[in-house]
Amino acid sequence: MSDAETSSGDNGPETVQINLRLTQAFLDDIDTTWEEQGFNSRSEFLRYAARDAVKHPEFSREGWKQIAASEHELRTGEEELVSREEVTAMMDDDTDGE
Repeated sequence: MSDAETSSGDNGPETVQINLRLTQAFLDDIDTTWEEQGFNSRSEFLRYAARDAVKHPEFSREGWKQIAASEHELRTGEEELVSREEVTAMMDDDTDGE
């Protein structure tokens, strides 16, 4: 078990403080993202991201990689835009095998 620090207040459930090691470049990306998305703090954003990952495990790491690759292809002009209907159809096809 880690040396996590816990605290409990009148405002809700007990919270646990954890330490997380990231590269400076990744931390800079996180800071840019939380500010652009209107979060009040880095911690709030990271709690939201962690909660979202736990509550929606169907968004797999592989799925996020595919989204990132598609975004790169669009930005570099290597790929065509697809319609919302085409994306929905692709997602439906992807989930049929599960």
